[in-house]
Amino acid sequence: MLDSLTRDLHSGDRAGLLRACRRAYLLALATLALPGLPLGLLLAAVRPLTLGSLGGVLGAALLAAALAGVAAYLARRSAQAPDLSARQAALTGAIQAATAPGVPFLIGCAFLGSGAALLALWGVALLAHALMWWQLPGWLRPERSPAT
Repeated sequence: MLDSLTRDLHSGDRAGLLRACRRAYLLALATLALPGLPLGLLLAAVRPLTLGSLGGVLGAALLAAALAGVAAYLARRSAQAPDLSARQAALTGAIQAATAPGVPFLIGCAFLGSGAALLALWGVALLAHALMWWQLPGWLRPERSPAT
């Protein structure tokens, strides 16, 4: 996967850069999410956390959505950083964008014993993932050619 990411990154065209950014995004998301599952299972086996009321579930989902929104905003800012090259800014933004769905997913892993909370939090994570995937192409900006 890293070889194809590097190849796409150095392809020089917009489609290659977008493929590289999406691969980097997925790799960063997997790096965040994969440890959450076994840790969540361990927590559920030892001391399951539950959110008994609808208000608790909604509160956790709203908090997760707010954190995902902040992460998406910061990732978009990184992708538009004027002091970075277009390629570097896009890749930085894509990697940071993985935190938008990653945070609600990890919070959901803490509530593996609570079906409603898990569904709500992982629903927020899925929505954040869809939004980040859809927004990544808009974060790519053209490379500036050196002044001649």
